[in-house]
Amino acid sequence: MKGTHVLNHQTIEGLYALKLPAMAAGLAEQDASAAHQALSFAERLGLLVDRELAEREGRRLQRYLKTAKLRTTAVIEDVDFRRRRGLERAAILGLAESGWVRNHHNVAVVGPTGVGKTFLACALANAAIRRGHTALYLRAPRMLDELALARADGRFQRLTASWARIDVLVIDDYLLRPLNADQAADVLEVIEDRAGLRSTIITSQLPISMWHEAMGEPTVADAVLDRVLQNLHRIELEGESMRRPETATTTTAEGKGERDRDGKKRPQGSTPAPETDGAEAPPAREP
Repeated sequence: MKGTHVLNHQTIEGLYALKLPAMAAGLAEQDASAAHQALSFAERLGLLVDRELAEREGRRLQRYLKTAKLRTTAVIEDVDFRRRRGLERAAILGLAESGWVRNHHNVAVVGPTGVGKTFLACALANAAIRRGHTALYLRAPRMLDELALARADGRFQRLTASWARIDVLVIDDYLLRPLNADQAADVLEVIEDRAGLRSTIITSQLPISMWHEAMGEPTVADAVLDRVLQNLHRIELEGESMRRPETATTTTAEGKGERDRDGKKRPQGSTPAPETDGAEAPPAREP
């Protein structure tokens, strides 16, 4: 028995040396568990491999989420389909499968302020990350400033090349203001690098029919829209801002509290966190 313990200890050290920490920890637990002794070698090995794979997937997910810098920790499971704002459940759940990312399609989410454009864009990016894709969130005004600075100090090609490698690029609050000629040209460079090769999510308060005029230079606008509108999935939202609390609440028989949309009791006078857009967006609602 002592020899087996020494052998397992050497094996554990070897697993750590091979950068298989989850398998090493799992073997140590198996060694200390009487229940695992009854399992066959193949069964125990299978459990160790499954554990290592799960640990690696968890680390990959956390790494991709950190790199993506999403504006909010939104997930598809938290999207509110009850409010009347033009959301089709089947279409959104279909996009959450991320087939559009594998096919290098684009998504546009348009609608008035506060209807949940940023929340939905981040939720779709999160779904893509969970399926193995990389993502990056950029707010359009800051993206344009960063491109202008990069062009001035010679980093432009390096910066756009790094963005071109991202599977899903989220450009939020696009065309808050009309673009000047230099900004439109910079946008074309970003879109050109991705056309047919990667996927882009664009959110905007402007209807897509008004994008051409807002981009200024007609020739550049034609080139950008020709690439963006090809294989584009459109999500056109409407309705009132979701920052406004819902008027309908359910009061308990004792009048001591209210219940939120999920039927869970919350403190009297409090309101559930809404989905919102832009810089005023609060943390995503917990499922």
